[in-house]
Amino acid sequence: MQNPPCPQCQSRAIVKSGVVKERQRFHCKDCRYYFTVNKAGKRIDSYYVTKALQLYIEGVSYREIERLLGVSHVSVMNWVKQYKVKPPEQYGYHPTYRIVNHKELLEILARPDSLKGSGMIITELGDKFMLIHWERFKK
Repeated sequence: MQNPPCPQCQSRAIVKSGVVKERQRFHCKDCRYYFTVNKAGKRIDSYYVTKALQLYIEGVSYREIERLLGVSHVSVMNWVKQYKVKPPEQYGYHPTYRIVNHKELLEILARPDSLKGSGMIITELGDKFMLIHWERFKK
């Protein structure tokens, strides 16, 4: 493997200079700059990013998304900013949600009154399903 170029001066006169926190450290012979590469950061699967944004659009709060997906609410806020997702319009209601397995989902959908006078969105959540439910009309 070829050593990376120096981030300061782009020189290729680079030598290895030890290991810091289990990452290779390099030294530039031209500008005498020390650096490491391969920043050790946590990557979150794009599935969770997509689910978090879907839930946000449906009106689920940052903290609720954190509890449901196990992803920091700060990460969700950063994704909302990064992808320029508009906040959901406020209609004077708060959707409720339930986490169900496949069998429970089929039982709910088999009931004839499951959608009467309300709205429902079903989204996959790992091996389970999430039903987001709200009343369409105030009585």
